[in-house]
Amino acid sequence: MFEKHIYSDRRNRLKKEINEGVALFPSNPEATFNYPANTYHYRQDSQFSYFFGINRPGFAGWIDFESGEEILFGNDVEIDDIIWMGTQPSVADQALEVNIGKTLPYSKLVDFIKNALSKGRKIHFLPPYRGEVMIELGQLLGISAHEVKAHASINLIKAVVKLKEIKDALEVAEIEKAVEIAWLMHTTAMKMAKPGMVEQEIAGTIEGISLALGGPVSFPIILSVDGQTLHNHNHHNILTEGRMLVVDAGAEIHSLYSSDITRTIPVGGKFSQRQKEIYEIVLKANVESIAATKPGHEYREMHMLAARTIIEGLKGIGLMKGDVDEALLAGAHTLFFPHGLGHMLGMDVHDLESLGENYVGYDEHTKRSSQFGTAYLRLGKKLKPGFVLTNEPGIYFIPALIDKFRAEGMFKDFINYDKVETYKDFGGIRIEDDILVTDTSHRILGKPIPKTVADVETTAAQSREWIKVKGVF
Repeated sequence: MFEKHIYSDRRNRLKKEINEGVALFPSNPEATFNYPANTYHYRQDSQFSYFFGINRPGFAGWIDFESGEEILFGNDVEIDDIIWMGTQPSVADQALEVNIGKTLPYSKLVDFIKNALSKGRKIHFLPPYRGEVMIELGQLLGISAHEVKAHASINLIKAVVKLKEIKDALEVAEIEKAVEIAWLMHTTAMKMAKPGMVEQEIAGTIEGISLALGGPVSFPIILSVDGQTLHNHNHHNILTEGRMLVVDAGAEIHSLYSSDITRTIPVGGKFSQRQKEIYEIVLKANVESIAATKPGHEYREMHMLAARTIIEGLKGIGLMKGDVDEALLAGAHTLFFPHGLGHMLGMDVHDLESLGENYVGYDEHTKRSSQFGTAYLRLGKKLKPGFVLTNEPGIYFIPALIDKFRAEGMFKDFINYDKVETYKDFGGIRIEDDILVTDTSHRILGKPIPKTVADVETTAAQSREWIKVKGVF
């Protein structure tokens, strides 16, 4: 938890964005693992945490945009809870830690909502993503749980995005703590990527690093020699010489800020010539699009720059052909790069996307493309100082997609399908960094994680050794 003024400052800034009605911020409930008393590690709702700071279930925050009143609804624990959990701070004490002076029992929330509705006041809330919250909001507001998302406040969504998309120095420092943990996760994976290892051994080890140093991973680890599957959570393969291991993993620290890094590792420590050629193209797309990242430019421009670099590189080794500009306009690169360059990063690994991707990554000036591949670009809008985002170009050889495009005669003027056929056993390569947009340019966050061919090979050739780093607790 940060200093108390941080939370009141955030709420005060929110009050300046909306001038009518009240806002309701429910905390996340516990999520059961397999029976009611056995729950997953508790994860607070990021928006509740941002404005109210408390990392426990059973609360709701209330902000009156007209009177300025702030209330924390919650119940003090009883002796049955204390037996299992130990003595807990009172609701009043927790409220004071985030600069809220008024608390009420949770049951009183019903009366406040009824009173607001009877007066025709607008109750602003954000779209829920957990079933229990949808049900509770439906009951509180007198609407069907199925209709709750449709009643979410667009004004509140836009206000929260406006505030949270700009990261201050404190938030950037938290993200860099998470990147520091990711450095150890990824360099450890590089050293473990030896023939005979099972993917699960590496995935489990690097998840343990995150747990030991800060908190859980920021998303289920993607780690596979079948890197042509973009989000591959299966870890059953045995590593063999000649394969490449794609590792997409990050840490989430106790403040809920996250990292998201991808590296591709040659099993056994050495890229083949064919692997090196593709790797260098992806690396160039990563480096050049990062270099061009600066405020005032649409991130879609960076995406298209990465795509152009990929086309030029693949043309250079005979996998693509024809005019580069025409290939880019047609979207021929999407056979190899069928996703977006990056997304917002913050308290969630895909920051704010629970509020709606188009509210986070696009606006009235920048509209989402409907073209295959480019439509998956989560962040396209103009960049501002304080944005933290990912840069993650890749090249993949997906047999089913190759077969589909070839059968449909797609991009035959730009793709050398006969040669592409010989790469169906290749897998995929992705390289990802976390980037801060500064006042005039950008900064790659955290301790540099090996990504040149030479640095990756040097690290991957080493034996695994434990490196003591300071945790973030």
